[in-house]
Amino acid sequence: MVQRLDYLKESPSQTAGPYVHIGTNPNWVEITGVWKEDLGLVLVGPETQGERILIEGIVTDGAGAPVRDALIEIWQADAEGLHNSPAETRGRFDPNFVGWARQPVAEADGSFRFETVRPGQVPYPDGRMQAPHITVWIVARGINTGLHTRLYFADEAEANAKDPLLLRIPEPARRETLVARRSERDGMPVFTFDIRIQGANETVFLDM
Repeated sequence: MVQRLDYLKESPSQTAGPYVHIGTNPNWVEITGVWKEDLGLVLVGPETQGERILIEGIVTDGAGAPVRDALIEIWQADAEGLHNSPAETRGRFDPNFVGWARQPVAEADGSFRFETVRPGQVPYPDGRMQAPHITVWIVARGINTGLHTRLYFADEAEANAKDPLLLRIPEPARRETLVARRSERDGMPVFTFDIRIQGANETVFLDM
């Protein structure tokens, strides 16, 4: 007999709280012995294929102050546009690339930094090609549900102009909150992607 489920009420929602890092990044909060190193710290290795890039940014609140207890996760395709997933049928994902990373922001200024590779293009559900992008997920105290957004690359202007998701955002200024600015450091491209949780110039967040 199928059990009735309508007699149970939804549990009250909770924020991530001040203790999320204990479960996800215990070494970062000086709780050792859980595992050798926190998961998701390294995306690339010496044999990873593709152009190496740095992703940097700061998470700020509605008043422009740093969010010092945020946790950032990123997911992306490899340099050929293939995902590390059993559902990937277009080819073989680079075995020397993780495709996922996690990092707490720096307590001093809310900053984060990932070394990765520039992702290739992947198809939209309708078959159109999407611009190279990285999926970003943010959680912090005071956020009931993790916030999803995307990072696009300023030097991929032609692809960005055709991207199916960016085209769904009518206001150019709002689209720009998803585009990381490019600079260089020691010959490596550096993309700055600041995340504004709310207020003026709030980053576009996606219902995913």
